[in-house]
Amino acid sequence: MKTKRNVSGLIVVLLVVSMLFTACGGSSDNGEISNEEDNASSNTSAQTDSNATDDSEENTETASADKIVVFQSKVEIIDQLEALAIDYEEETGVEVEVWGTTGDDYLQQLRIRLSNNQGPTVFSLAPGSESSELAPYLADLSDISFADDIADGMADVMDGKLVGVPYTVEGFGVVYNKSMIDPTVVADVDTFETMLKEKQAEGINGFSLSQESYFMIGHILNTPFALVDDPKTFTEDLIAGEVTMNDSEEFVEFAELMVDVRENSVSPLDVNYDIQTGDFATGKTASIHQGNWVYGMFADYDMDFEMGMMPLPIAGNDSIAVSVPSSWYVNSQASAEEVQAGQDFLEWLYTSENGQRYLSEEFGFIPILKSVESTNLDPLSAEVARYTAEGKTIAWPMSTYWPAGIVDVYLVPVAEEFFTTDMGADELLTKLSEAFVEAGK
Repeated sequence: MKTKRNVSGLIVVLLVVSMLFTACGGSSDNGEISNEEDNASSNTSAQTDSNATDDSEENTETASADKIVVFQSKVEIIDQLEALAIDYEEETGVEVEVWGTTGDDYLQQLRIRLSNNQGPTVFSLAPGSESSELAPYLADLSDISFADDIADGMADVMDGKLVGVPYTVEGFGVVYNKSMIDPTVVADVDTFETMLKEKQAEGINGFSLSQESYFMIGHILNTPFALVDDPKTFTEDLIAGEVTMNDSEEFVEFAELMVDVRENSVSPLDVNYDIQTGDFATGKTASIHQGNWVYGMFADYDMDFEMGMMPLPIAGNDSIAVSVPSSWYVNSQASAEEVQAGQDFLEWLYTSENGQRYLSEEFGFIPILKSVESTNLDPLSAEVARYTAEGKTIAWPMSTYWPAGIVDVYLVPVAEEFFTTDMGADELLTKLSEAFVEAGK
């Protein structure tokens, strides 16, 4: 799935992103720079321990200075990463073994492999709660040659040490077909419901979520959290049981919108990522809740319409969520030679001509190095750049402040129950609030 890109001037955008993260993120309690990240395209969901253990047993060969293992969560780039591995071995003589994942069970697999001393050399995490949880396994990358070239606010820094190199900047919201939806008309919950009903009458699904954990509940629930006055304090109070989502207008409107989606569109339990993107590409669906990473899924379709990205229309929101979704890390528990080999891999990826080609052209990533400019942004990445330049962005508290693993283990069951029953808006918020309390114990 090769992504093509069409817009220039990204250095300016990166400076704006830097200012945005500095304003919104600050620093986390453990001293790292908060990246307000995503996972998206990371999008992890825990399966049972036995399943993850079975998967890890398939990849137990030990890495060395002559071989490294790369394990990461973005399923969209797995084919390209395997091609990169071939090129890297040809250029450096070091073999790269790429471990596959479904994406949904990535974090659970990684935890088990690391704890069993079978961890990969290089792996990905969402900076914030995920990287904090696995901090003992994160090598110090401070002496990597391009450390000072990483755009301000994007690096994952703990105790003054660079531990995570960001993938890219990503943004998500409502990706829509411009021939079917006028975003100036769909501006609040009522007009959103009207759009859903009109499209339903035309035999078109007005809006689609899909069954994967973050695509069903994680990303869309991020928006009301980002819209409250103080997302960090609100989340802490929510986990402590001192407030509930029912007390906030942002969440009340979110729950009303979710009821509208359940009553007037196709259930996400019947839609996976491939179906969601395919139906949008073929005009069966007017809009989907996704990010700019989704554009690569359209490579095999002959699409005859323009697409855009608009805000989720709740509580007067006029912004999309923009942040760093994932970062690369090197396994500190590996041998010194293997740690160096992992760092060498990242050096090549971000500084060599071929490595940068993979990042921008094959992976479709917006560059995170201040010295690198992209002139080929795809339409959705161009939308992320536009919203960022206009200052119309909200953060990703879902990864920065939510308890690690909450989406997969605690929020998904609530969402599944909601989409299979007549659960009301108030009850949805009550159950989601209770899920945060349980996850925080």
